Amino acid sequence: MASIEIGRYSLDGSITGSGSPLLFLHGGDYVAQNGAFLGRLAGRWLVTAPRHPGFGHSERPDRFRTIHDLAYLYLDWLDRQPPGDVVLVGSSLGGWIALEMCARSVERVSRLVLIDSLGLKFGGREDRDIADIYALPDDERHRRTFFDPARAVPNYAALGDDELTAIARDRSATALYGWRPYMHDPGLLQWLHRVRVPALVLWGDSDGIVTPGYGEKLCAALPNAKFERIAQAGHYPQIERPEVVAGVIERFAGMETQR
Repeated sequence: MASIEIGRYSLDGSITGSGSPLLFLHGGDYVAQNGAFLGRLAGRWLVTAPRHPGFGHSERPDRFRTIHDLAYLYLDWLDRQPPGDVVLVGSSLGGWIALEMCARSVERVSRLVLIDSLGLKFGGREDRDIADIYALPDDERHRRTFFDPARAVPNYAALGDDELTAIARDRSATALYGWRPYMHDPGLLQWLHRVRVPALVLWGDSDGIVTPGYGEKLCAALPNAKFERIAQAGHYPQIERPEVVAGVIERFAGMETQR
């Protein structure tokens, strides 16, 4: 673990690898399960993966209450990087944060990767774009989240108190930042034209939290984006298929570098 300093704020997280910078913004749950994916990315990039304020053991400043606060915090992180472009990767809730960042500024971002991102409302008032994870029984939530829950869901009974506390804080913080309105920003869609950076929208083919159709609409709303499905994966394809997802990102980054 590393201490990631952003101005006067200090976050838990990890900094691994070497090369040009990549910032990974995690989703609302299963944060520790991203390890294999981050390790693969670290073979090419200097990967910074903070635990958002209020998640895990990162403290949440009193005034941090919205996704916008997280977006501005990570924009501050971008401003403090050495000269050169950053690859920005966001998963689920982290994808929402990344979109909010890029709607404000893409000055330091060379490429954007969104993995089963939340943050938008495409349907009508009565349409359920994003599954209500707080209303689902555990078994159904696991089935909607993973292609193979038996392999992907942690054995919580085997975890220590420190790990369980971090997971509980993750879930509490997700509710704080994303509860009202539920997991989206009503004003974000109208500003997606500002996200002019080349974007890769990746989606687990079996995602039952936000379906691939949602991802296709997101891709179509971005000025310069391509969409790709990941087979045998749910809402967190980088957890179930870390090598595949990392490889797709590496090819996308290499293709953009050659342009």
